[in-house]
Amino acid sequence: MGAVQIWDAMEVAEEARENPNLSCDIQSSSLAVDHSLSLPHMTPRIIELCKDLFKKWSKLEDSCFSVETVSGGITNLLLKVSVKEESGNDESVTVRLYGPNTEYVIDRERELQAIKYLSAAGFGAKLLGVFGNGMVQSFINARTLIPSDMRKPKLSAEIAKQLRKFHEVVIPGSKEPQLWHDIFKFFEKASVIEFDDNEKQRMYKMISFKEVHDEIVELKELTGLLNAPVVFAHNDLLSGNIMVNDEEEKLYLIDFEYASYNYRGFDIGNHFNEYAGYDCDYSLCPNKDEQYYFFRHYLQPDIPLEVPDKDLEALYVESKTYMLASHLYWALWAIIQAKMSPIDFDYMGYFFLRYNEYKRQRENGFLLAQSYLSGSGSG
Repeated sequence: MGAVQIWDAMEVAEEARENPNLSCDIQSSSLAVDHSLSLPHMTPRIIELCKDLFKKWSKLEDSCFSVETVSGGITNLLLKVSVKEESGNDESVTVRLYGPNTEYVIDRERELQAIKYLSAAGFGAKLLGVFGNGMVQSFINARTLIPSDMRKPKLSAEIAKQLRKFHEVVIPGSKEPQLWHDIFKFFEKASVIEFDDNEKQRMYKMISFKEVHDEIVELKELTGLLNAPVVFAHNDLLSGNIMVNDEEEKLYLIDFEYASYNYRGFDIGNHFNEYAGYDCDYSLCPNKDEQYYFFRHYLQPDIPLEVPDKDLEALYVESKTYMLASHLYWALWAIIQAKMSPIDFDYMGYFFLRYNEYKRQRENGFLLAQSYLSGSGSG
Protein backbone atom coordinates (compact mmCIF):
# COMPACT_ATOMS: atom_id res chain seq x y z
CA MET A 1 0.00 0.00 0.00
CA GLY A 2 1.29 3.44 -0.87
CA ALA A 3 1.46 6.52 1.30
CA VAL A 4 -1.92 8.01 2.15
CA GLN A 5 -2.57 11.57 3.28
CA ILE A 6 -4.11 11.61 6.78
CA TRP A 7 -4.59 15.38 6.92
CA ASP A 8 -3.73 18.65 5.19
CA ALA A 9 -0.35 19.28 6.84
CA MET A 10 -0.17 22.90 5.69
CA GLU A 11 -3.55 23.65 7.26
CA VAL A 12 -2.63 21.89 10.51
CA ALA A 13 0.65 23.80 10.89
CA GLU A 14 -0.96 27.14 10.04
CA GLU A 15 -3.64 26.54 12.68
CA ALA A 16 -0.93 25.81 15.24
CA ARG A 17 1.03 28.94 14.32
CA GLU A 18 -2.07 31.10 14.73
CA ASN A 19 -2.71 29.87 18.28
CA PRO A 20 -1.03 32.33 20.70
CA ASN A 21 -0.81 29.68 23.45
CA LEU A 22 1.39 27.38 21.39
CA SER A 23 4.84 27.25 19.88
CA CYS A 24 4.77 28.99 16.52
CA ASP A 25 7.66 27.08 14.89
CA ILE A 26 5.77 23.99 13.72
CA GLN A 27 6.85 23.23 10.15
CA SER A 28 4.77 21.50 7.48
CA SER A 29 5.25 19.45 4.35
CA SER A 30 2.74 18.01 1.89
CA LEU A 31 4.92 14.93 1.39
CA ALA A 32 3.83 11.48 2.57
CA VAL A 33 6.04 8.42 3.07
CA ASP A 34 5.05 4.86 2.18
CA HIS A 35 4.86 2.95 5.48
CA SER A 36 5.33 -0.42 3.73
CA LEU A 37 8.81 0.31 2.30
CA SER A 38 11.84 -1.42 3.73
CA LEU A 39 14.19 0.86 5.68
CA PRO A 40 16.81 1.09 2.87
CA HIS A 41 14.10 2.13 0.40
CA MET A 42 12.37 4.40 2.89
CA THR A 43 15.53 6.26 3.95
CA PRO A 44 15.82 8.52 0.83
CA ARG A 45 12.16 9.52 1.27
CA ILE A 46 12.72 10.33 4.95
CA ILE A 47 15.78 12.44 4.08
CA GLU A 48 13.78 14.27 1.39
CA LEU A 49 11.03 14.89 3.93
CA CYS A 50 13.43 16.30 6.55
CA LYS A 51 15.01 18.62 3.98
CA ASP A 52 11.58 19.83 2.93
CA LEU A 53 10.46 20.43 6.52
CA PHE A 54 13.61 22.05 7.93
CA LYS A 55 15.19 24.64 5.67
CA LYS A 56 18.48 24.62 7.62
CA TRP A 57 18.99 21.05 6.34
CA SER A 58 17.79 21.61 2.78
CA LYS A 59 21.27 21.94 1.24
CA LEU A 60 22.99 19.18 3.24
CA GLU A 61 24.29 16.10 1.40
CA ASP A 62 22.27 12.94 1.94
CA SER A 63 25.36 11.42 3.55
CA CYS A 64 24.86 13.81 6.49
CA PHE A 65 21.69 11.92 7.45
CA SER A 66 21.27 8.51 9.04
CA VAL A 67 17.93 6.81 9.66
CA GLU A 68 17.22 3.94 12.04
CA THR A 69 14.15 2.22 13.40
CA VAL A 70 13.32 3.04 17.02
CA SER A 71 10.25 0.83 17.25
CA GLY A 72 7.57 -0.62 15.07
CA GLY A 73 4.44 -0.72 17.19
CA ILE A 74 1.19 -2.34 16.16
CA THR A 75 -0.21 0.96 14.91
CA ASN A 76 2.75 3.04 13.68
CA LEU A 77 6.46 3.19 12.94
CA LEU A 78 8.99 5.32 14.84
CA LEU A 79 12.26 6.34 13.19
CA LYS A 80 15.29 8.21 14.56
CA VAL A 81 16.92 10.60 12.11
CA SER A 82 20.42 11.77 13.03
CA VAL A 83 21.87 14.77 11.19
CA LYS A 84 25.43 16.09 11.00
CA GLU A 85 24.90 19.82 10.56
CA GLU A 86 27.21 22.23 8.73
CA SER A 87 28.41 23.55 12.09
CA GLY A 88 29.56 20.05 13.02
CA ASN A 89 26.77 19.63 15.57
CA ASP A 90 24.82 16.40 15.69
CA GLU A 91 21.05 16.70 15.97
CA SER A 92 18.39 14.01 16.16
CA VAL A 93 14.63 14.01 15.61
CA THR A 94 11.93 11.34 15.74
CA VAL A 95 9.77 10.72 12.68
CA ARG A 96 6.47 8.97 13.36
CA LEU A 97 4.73 7.34 10.41
CA TYR A 98 1.11 6.42 10.92
CA GLY A 99 0.14 2.91 9.94
CA PRO A 100 -2.30 2.50 7.04
CA ASN A 101 -5.99 2.64 8.00
CA THR A 102 -5.30 3.65 11.63
CA GLU A 103 -7.70 6.57 11.18
CA TYR A 104 -10.50 3.99 11.53
CA VAL A 105 -9.70 3.69 15.25
CA ILE A 106 -7.74 6.89 15.96
CA ASP A 107 -8.96 10.47 15.69
CA ARG A 108 -5.81 12.10 14.28
CA GLU A 109 -7.12 15.65 14.59
CA ARG A 110 -7.94 15.03 18.26
CA GLU A 111 -4.47 13.61 18.76
CA LEU A 112 -2.73 16.60 17.19
CA GLN A 113 -4.81 19.03 19.24
CA ALA A 114 -3.76 17.17 22.39
CA ILE A 115 -0.07 16.97 21.46
CA LYS A 116 0.21 20.73 21.03
CA TYR A 117 -1.10 21.43 24.52
CA LEU A 118 0.56 18.47 26.22
CA SER A 119 3.90 19.48 24.72
CA ALA A 120 3.43 23.00 26.07
CA ALA A 121 2.71 21.44 29.49
CA GLY A 122 5.97 19.48 29.37
CA PHE A 123 4.69 16.07 28.30
CA GLY A 124 6.18 13.95 25.57
CA ALA A 125 8.43 15.23 22.83
CA LYS A 126 8.15 18.69 21.31
CA LEU A 127 6.14 18.81 18.08
CA LEU A 128 8.45 20.13 15.34
CA GLY A 129 6.59 19.40 12.14
CA VAL A 130 3.71 17.62 10.44
CA PHE A 131 3.53 15.94 7.05
CA GLY A 132 1.00 14.01 5.00
CA ASN A 133 0.92 10.82 7.06
CA GLY A 134 2.83 11.59 10.23
CA MET A 135 4.74 14.03 12.37
CA VAL A 136 8.26 14.93 13.47
CA GLN A 137 9.11 15.45 17.13
CA SER A 138 12.19 16.15 19.19
CA PHE A 139 14.20 13.04 20.06
CA ILE A 140 13.97 11.82 23.66
CA ASN A 141 17.21 10.30 24.91
CA ALA A 142 15.71 7.51 26.99
CA ARG A 143 14.82 3.83 26.86
CA THR A 144 11.32 2.42 26.44
CA LEU A 145 10.03 0.45 29.41
CA ILE A 146 9.17 -3.24 29.26
CA PRO A 147 6.11 -4.55 31.17
CA SER A 148 8.15 -5.83 34.13
CA ASP A 149 9.61 -2.33 34.68
CA MET A 150 6.19 -0.96 35.58
CA ARG A 151 5.90 -2.97 38.79
CA LYS A 152 9.24 -1.71 40.16
CA PRO A 153 8.26 0.48 43.15
CA LYS A 154 10.40 3.47 42.18
CA LEU A 155 9.09 3.55 38.61
CA SER A 156 5.52 2.79 39.67
CA ALA A 157 5.56 5.78 42.02
CA GLU A 158 6.97 8.06 39.32
CA ILE A 159 4.41 6.89 36.75
CA ALA A 160 1.66 7.63 39.28
CA LYS A 161 3.01 11.14 39.90
CA GLN A 162 3.36 11.87 36.18
CA LEU A 163 -0.12 10.55 35.47
CA ARG A 164 -1.56 12.81 38.17
CA LYS A 165 0.06 15.83 36.46
CA PHE A 166 -1.15 14.60 33.06
CA HIS A 167 -4.70 14.45 34.39
CA GLU A 168 -4.46 18.08 35.46
CA VAL A 169 -3.74 19.37 31.92
CA VAL A 170 -6.62 21.34 30.40
CA ILE A 171 -7.28 20.84 26.69
CA PRO A 172 -9.68 23.25 24.93
CA GLY A 173 -12.91 21.88 23.52
CA SER A 174 -15.47 19.38 24.73
CA LYS A 175 -14.82 17.79 28.13
CA GLU A 176 -17.20 14.93 27.40
CA PRO A 177 -15.68 11.53 28.34
CA GLN A 178 -15.08 9.46 25.22
CA LEU A 179 -15.01 5.89 26.59
CA TRP A 180 -18.54 4.72 25.82
CA HIS A 181 -18.77 6.79 22.64
CA ASP A 182 -15.64 5.04 21.37
CA ILE A 183 -16.71 1.57 22.56
CA PHE A 184 -20.09 1.83 20.83
CA LYS A 185 -18.39 3.20 17.71
CA PHE A 186 -15.98 0.25 17.72
CA PHE A 187 -18.89 -2.13 18.30
CA GLU A 188 -20.83 -0.77 15.30
CA LYS A 189 -17.81 -1.22 13.03
CA ALA A 190 -16.69 -4.58 14.47
CA SER A 191 -20.13 -6.21 14.30
CA VAL A 192 -20.57 -5.86 10.51
CA ILE A 193 -17.15 -7.00 9.26
CA GLU A 194 -16.54 -9.77 6.74
CA PHE A 195 -13.09 -11.29 6.32
CA ASP A 196 -11.61 -12.63 3.07
CA ASP A 197 -9.29 -14.79 5.18
CA ASN A 198 -11.13 -18.04 5.98
CA GLU A 199 -9.49 -18.58 9.35
CA LYS A 200 -10.25 -15.03 10.49
CA GLN A 201 -13.86 -15.41 9.31
CA ARG A 202 -14.17 -18.71 11.18
CA MET A 203 -12.95 -17.08 14.41
CA TYR A 204 -15.17 -14.06 13.81
CA LYS A 205 -18.28 -16.25 13.52
CA MET A 206 -17.56 -17.58 17.02
CA ILE A 207 -18.27 -14.14 18.53
CA SER A 208 -21.73 -13.45 19.94
CA PHE A 209 -22.15 -9.74 19.30
CA LYS A 210 -25.49 -9.77 21.13
CA GLU A 211 -23.64 -10.98 24.23
CA VAL A 212 -20.92 -8.37 23.79
CA HIS A 213 -23.52 -5.60 23.37
CA ASP A 214 -25.39 -6.70 26.49
CA GLU A 215 -22.13 -6.64 28.45
CA ILE A 216 -21.31 -3.12 27.23
CA VAL A 217 -24.74 -1.82 28.25
CA GLU A 218 -24.62 -3.45 31.70
CA LEU A 219 -21.07 -2.32 32.46
CA LYS A 220 -21.81 1.23 31.28
CA GLU A 221 -24.74 1.36 33.71
CA LEU A 222 -22.60 0.06 36.60
CA THR A 223 -19.66 2.42 36.02
CA GLY A 224 -22.06 5.34 35.79
CA LEU A 225 -23.00 4.78 39.43
CA LEU A 226 -19.37 5.28 40.52
CA ASN A 227 -19.29 8.96 39.49
CA ALA A 228 -15.63 8.69 38.50
CA PRO A 229 -13.92 12.05 37.88
CA VAL A 230 -13.45 13.04 34.24
CA VAL A 231 -9.87 14.03 33.39
CA PHE A 232 -7.76 14.44 30.29
CA ALA A 233 -6.58 10.84 30.03
CA HIS A 234 -3.77 9.10 28.14
CA ASN A 235 -5.93 5.98 27.56
CA ASP A 236 -3.04 3.81 26.32
CA LEU A 237 -0.44 3.80 29.07
CA LEU A 238 1.36 0.56 28.24
CA SER A 239 5.08 0.05 28.79
CA GLY A 240 5.91 1.05 25.21
CA ASN A 241 4.45 4.51 25.82
CA ILE A 242 6.65 5.20 28.85
CA MET A 243 10.33 6.07 28.58
CA VAL A 244 12.98 6.60 31.22
CA ASN A 245 16.47 8.10 31.23
CA ASP A 246 18.09 5.97 33.93
CA GLU A 247 21.07 8.28 34.42
CA GLU A 248 18.96 11.40 34.88
CA GLU A 249 16.14 9.42 36.56
CA LYS A 250 13.66 11.23 34.30
CA LEU A 251 10.45 9.57 33.15
CA TYR A 252 8.45 10.48 30.05
CA LEU A 253 4.87 9.64 29.05
CA ILE A 254 4.68 9.55 25.24
CA ASP A 255 2.39 8.74 22.31
CA PHE A 256 -0.98 10.44 22.75
CA GLU A 257 -2.85 8.75 19.88
CA TYR A 258 -5.76 7.71 22.07
CA ALA A 259 -5.71 10.62 24.53
CA SER A 260 -9.04 12.28 25.28
CA TYR A 261 -11.21 13.40 28.14
CA ASN A 262 -12.19 10.23 29.94
CA TYR A 263 -12.83 8.62 33.30
CA ARG A 264 -9.90 8.65 35.73
CA GLY A 265 -10.52 5.01 36.68
CA PHE A 266 -10.32 3.90 33.05
CA ASP A 267 -6.87 5.43 32.57
CA ILE A 268 -5.51 3.86 35.75
CA GLY A 269 -7.29 0.51 35.30
CA ASN A 270 -6.15 0.29 31.68
CA HIS A 271 -2.57 0.93 32.82
CA PHE A 272 -2.82 -1.94 35.32
CA ASN A 273 -4.09 -4.27 32.58
CA GLU A 274 -1.03 -3.37 30.50
CA TYR A 275 1.26 -5.02 33.07
CA ALA A 276 0.23 -8.20 31.23
CA GLY A 277 1.93 -7.11 27.97
CA TYR A 278 0.80 -8.12 24.48
CA ASP A 279 0.96 -11.77 25.56
CA CYS A 280 -1.85 -11.00 28.03
CA ASP A 281 -0.26 -12.79 30.99
CA TYR A 282 -2.66 -11.38 33.58
CA SER A 283 -0.81 -13.06 36.44
CA LEU A 284 1.60 -10.12 36.04
CA CYS A 285 -1.04 -7.50 36.89
CA PRO A 286 -0.48 -5.61 40.17
CA ASN A 287 -2.04 -7.08 43.30
CA LYS A 288 -4.09 -4.97 45.71
CA ASP A 289 -1.07 -3.85 47.75
CA GLU A 290 0.78 -2.78 44.59
CA GLN A 291 -2.28 -0.91 43.39
CA TYR A 292 -2.62 0.86 46.72
CA TYR A 293 1.06 1.87 46.50
CA PHE A 294 0.35 3.40 43.07
CA PHE A 295 -2.80 5.15 44.38
CA ARG A 296 -0.90 6.73 47.29
CA HIS A 297 1.60 8.34 44.93
CA TYR A 298 -1.15 9.37 42.52
CA LEU A 299 -3.47 10.92 45.13
CA GLN A 300 -0.86 12.57 47.36
CA PRO A 301 2.52 12.63 45.56
CA ASP A 302 4.20 14.67 48.33
CA ILE A 303 2.72 12.78 51.31
CA PRO A 304 1.76 9.33 49.98
CA LEU A 305 1.55 7.72 53.42
CA GLU A 306 -1.14 10.17 54.53
CA VAL A 307 -3.80 9.15 51.99
CA PRO A 308 -7.00 8.17 53.90
CA ASP A 309 -8.06 4.52 53.62
CA LYS A 310 -11.47 5.52 52.26
CA ASP A 311 -9.82 7.32 49.34
CA LEU A 312 -7.67 4.27 48.57
CA GLU A 313 -10.69 1.99 48.66
CA ALA A 314 -12.74 4.28 46.42
CA LEU A 315 -10.00 4.46 43.78
CA TYR A 316 -9.44 0.69 44.02
CA VAL A 317 -13.08 -0.03 43.25
CA GLU A 318 -13.17 2.61 40.52
CA SER A 319 -10.04 1.29 38.79
CA LYS A 320 -11.01 -2.35 39.20
CA THR A 321 -14.39 -1.75 37.56
CA TYR A 322 -12.93 0.23 34.68
CA MET A 323 -10.37 -2.53 34.10
CA LEU A 324 -13.35 -4.48 32.75
CA ALA A 325 -14.17 -1.62 30.35
CA SER A 326 -10.56 -1.64 29.18
CA HIS A 327 -10.89 -5.28 28.14
CA LEU A 328 -14.04 -4.57 26.11
CA TYR A 329 -12.48 -1.48 24.48
CA TRP A 330 -9.33 -3.23 23.24
CA ALA A 331 -11.16 -6.44 22.34
CA LEU A 332 -13.43 -4.56 19.91
CA TRP A 333 -10.50 -2.47 18.68
CA ALA A 334 -8.68 -5.68 17.82
CA ILE A 335 -11.48 -6.93 15.54
CA ILE A 336 -11.31 -3.72 13.48
CA GLN A 337 -7.53 -3.95 13.31
CA ALA A 338 -7.77 -7.59 12.19
CA LYS A 339 -9.67 -6.32 9.14
CA MET A 340 -7.86 -3.03 8.44
CA SER A 341 -4.24 -3.37 9.55
CA PRO A 342 -1.50 -4.80 7.29
CA ILE A 343 0.75 -5.28 10.34
CA ASP A 344 1.65 -8.90 11.13
CA PHE A 345 -0.09 -9.34 14.49
CA ASP A 346 -2.73 -11.85 15.60
CA TYR A 347 -5.49 -9.32 16.25
CA MET A 348 -8.27 -11.93 16.26
CA GLY A 349 -6.38 -13.95 18.84
CA TYR A 350 -5.95 -10.74 20.83
CA PHE A 351 -9.73 -10.20 20.81
CA PHE A 352 -10.29 -13.56 22.47
CA LEU A 353 -7.50 -13.02 25.02
CA ARG A 354 -9.05 -9.72 26.11
CA TYR A 355 -12.68 -10.79 25.97
CA ASN A 356 -12.04 -14.05 27.80
CA GLU A 357 -10.21 -12.16 30.54
CA TYR A 358 -13.18 -9.80 30.77
CA LYS A 359 -15.48 -12.77 31.32
CA ARG A 360 -13.08 -14.27 33.86
CA GLN A 361 -12.93 -11.04 35.89
CA ARG A 362 -16.55 -9.97 35.39
CA GLU A 363 -18.26 -11.58 38.36
CA ASN A 364 -15.72 -10.42 40.94
CA GLY A 365 -15.58 -6.94 39.37
CA PHE A 366 -19.36 -6.48 39.44
CA LEU A 367 -19.65 -7.85 42.98
CA LEU A 368 -16.89 -5.55 44.23
CA ALA A 369 -18.54 -2.45 42.74
CA GLN A 370 -22.04 -3.42 43.85
CA SER A 371 -20.83 -4.19 47.38
CA TYR A 372 -19.03 -0.84 47.58
CA LEU A 373 -22.03 1.06 46.22
CA SER A 374 -24.34 -0.58 48.77
CA GLY A 375 -22.06 0.70 51.53
CA SER A 376 -20.65 -2.61 52.70
CA GLY A 377 -17.09 -1.89 51.57
CA SER A 378 -14.71 -3.75 49.26
CA GLY A 379 -13.51 -6.43 51.66
